[in-house]
Amino acid sequence: MTTEEDRPPLSSEVKRLEGEVGPHAHHPLLKFRIFEQLKQRNVFRVAVLYVVVCWLILDPVHVLFHMLDVPIWANRLVVVLMAIGFPAVVIFAWVYEITPEGLRPTVEVSHEQSIRKLTGRRLDRAIIAVLAVALAYFVVDKFWIFKDLSTKEPEASVAARPGPRTTAAPAGAFSPPPHSIAVLPFINLSGDQEQEYFSDGLTEELLNSLAEINGLQVAARTSAFSFKGKDNDIGSIARKLNVAAVLEGSVRRSARTVRVTAQLINAVTGFHLWSKTYDRDVGDVLKLQTEIATAVASALKVTLLGGEAGRIELGGTHNPAAFDAYLRASKAYNTGDFGSSTESAIAGYTEAIHVDPNYALAFASRSIALNSYVGERGINPATRKVIDNALADARKAISLAPDLAEAHLALAMLATFYRWTGDLSHAKEEYERAMALAPGNATVLGAYGRFAVLIGRAEAGIASARRAVVLDPLNPVSRDRLGQALYFARRYKEAVEVFGEAISVEPEYTSAYAFRGLAYYGLGDFQSARSSCESRSGRSDWVSQWCLSVVYEKLGRHAAAQAELTKWQARFADAGAYQDSTIYAQWGNTDKALEWLATAMRVPDQGLTFLKTDPLMDPLRKEPRFQAIERALKFPN
Repeated sequence: MTTEEDRPPLSSEVKRLEGEVGPHAHHPLLKFRIFEQLKQRNVFRVAVLYVVVCWLILDPVHVLFHMLDVPIWANRLVVVLMAIGFPAVVIFAWVYEITPEGLRPTVEVSHEQSIRKLTGRRLDRAIIAVLAVALAYFVVDKFWIFKDLSTKEPEASVAARPGPRTTAAPAGAFSPPPHSIAVLPFINLSGDQEQEYFSDGLTEELLNSLAEINGLQVAARTSAFSFKGKDNDIGSIARKLNVAAVLEGSVRRSARTVRVTAQLINAVTGFHLWSKTYDRDVGDVLKLQTEIATAVASALKVTLLGGEAGRIELGGTHNPAAFDAYLRASKAYNTGDFGSSTESAIAGYTEAIHVDPNYALAFASRSIALNSYVGERGINPATRKVIDNALADARKAISLAPDLAEAHLALAMLATFYRWTGDLSHAKEEYERAMALAPGNATVLGAYGRFAVLIGRAEAGIASARRAVVLDPLNPVSRDRLGQALYFARRYKEAVEVFGEAISVEPEYTSAYAFRGLAYYGLGDFQSARSSCESRSGRSDWVSQWCLSVVYEKLGRHAAAQAELTKWQARFADAGAYQDSTIYAQWGNTDKALEWLATAMRVPDQGLTFLKTDPLMDPLRKEPRFQAIERALKFPN
């Protein structure tokens, strides 16, 4: 009986087989013998051991290189060297057998089966040991170290924010939607405060990208950014925003590259869910948004459906200079005061478009900024030209990216308030298109909510506005729009409560005081209406002057009411014709009210959109001239 020891070496066996079946034949026995030799010489074991050791080395090396700010190419060099080493190790294992006596060339020495088995067992033990170390490292990395680290800032944040951070929120303390997330402003580690716009802008773009994912509830920008520079722990932030997860990180930018470190934390348990560091060329930043958004969605077990991963980059640019200009403009528009900041934003968007004429998102954003510019100044021959430019921008954005929600929102807003840009039926279509494309966008939801109530769809509008508050709870604008929706739906008591919430979120949000006063006026509580509209914070707001003009008259203070109306007319002239009409309607002067309403149609006044549901217009609703104007405005059914 022939034993394993009696068999000839592989070389003689192969020669014997070649002699029998020919050198080019694919004989099954030859294949089997090669597999057996690979197995006997422990080539497979050595390959597995090499791969596991490389994996175990790579992660700590990557972390160490990141801490030491080693250039990106060094990380890549380590990977390349390990890849080159793999075939070298496999060939080495084939040519030289690992034995208890050391390395011996197997082409010259035939090894006993017992020795091979002993070597195999030793390699098995080595593999098991290395795998155990790898498993221990994984457990410590994911469930211990980062649970502790989640009570502090990430590596980026430790240097940027003082004080301890405790992220662990006792399980069961609150029950946020499972697929909900807040994206906190990424920390700028570039060593240059002027680069703050880049880290903020990248955070905002990532937030918008996540909002495109089906089934994922994302806290809106204003609420998420309200924690910037504040020493709040993750648990309290999550409770205030009612989210189950929080994404935070850092951005380090150089002339040509950007390093983004991100980590996702379960806000209920405090456990670290996922983390990664991305090193990219500046021109690949837009693609990076998709990578991070997809990774976060996977960590939260949310499915990317219907090509939404592709929509994340919709309307964007791959030109670094254009993207940089866009981020600067967005920073100015979102964080500055009205006036000069709006002009700076328009200039920034214009620069982005000049660099990349196909940058659809820049066109849409400039359209919205131009709209705001006119809203700050009122309609006149000069600003009318600005609105024409805004309309051209919105249409250009849609032609470049038909599925860009921001473009449809821009067009809807223009058609809502400027009759020559489109009628209200057109505005309704554009709002609904924007809603279908971005159902998780709080800005779209809030704007549509108020609009829907104004055209008579009260329940749908209020539901949409409430959803905007859920997504953006710390933004007074979202609560103000919900309050207005409730007010125009004549749900005055609820409106008073919601305007009060807006004031508690932002005590200096002036229009909330005035609209709360109008809601009190609707309830017949004229003293509370006066108090709210006279408040120090709200007195300079135009809505306050509007409110006091009607409240003082109802309280019998005609001189005071006339003084407010005089200030109003001096400030706005014909641009405030619609509000003039409502004031005279409440004073009982029907003829004057109808005269100013005719002026509003001629201007045309932005306020005409409120006519269908405005409670202050109720005294005029049976007048034939009023009814004719309402028909001319063509409110959609």
